[in-house]
Amino acid sequence: MTHGIRTDTHSTRLDGPRGLRDTAAHYALLPLRVFLGITFVYAGLDKLTDSAFLKSGGAGSIGETMRAARGSAAVPALIDLALKSPVGFGYGIALGELAVGIGTLLGLLGRLAALGGALISLSLWLTVSWATSPYYYGNDLAYLMAWLPLILAGAPYLSVDAAWRTRRRRSGGYR
Repeated sequence: MTHGIRTDTHSTRLDGPRGLRDTAAHYALLPLRVFLGITFVYAGLDKLTDSAFLKSGGAGSIGETMRAARGSAAVPALIDLALKSPVGFGYGIALGELAVGIGTLLGLLGRLAALGGALISLSLWLTVSWATSPYYYGNDLAYLMAWLPLILAGAPYLSVDAAWRTRRRRSGGYR
């Protein structure tokens, strides 16, 4: 084998340590990271720039959305908590989505960002989209599941986390 290319008569695939298959596996979570990062940045910005959303009442407001979902939520207490200050909760969700999205895209504290995304998705699933039937029509459960591989793996490549890890290794910080 030379430079990851098998040269025997059985195969001419690139499947060595630097082959196409290993490279694809190495970067397998990157498309998911980019998708979730962009989606959460967009969701946060959309909420922050929607004049109707950040109001306590009225069509399209966070308050009205929460009041409408209360009767069908799996955990109505979460909605009751949010309704104590719907505008503050709306800002919290929007800024949380923005922080999660930016952290995920940059690979900055990747596991923590993914955990934040999973918790936002879980809270939305247990409140707003719980009653969606069949369940696969609602997207919050799918987002929750999509965050799990990033919680487990973090952002090991093309990320701030990877740059920090490399820097610590070079300076003898850990092995």
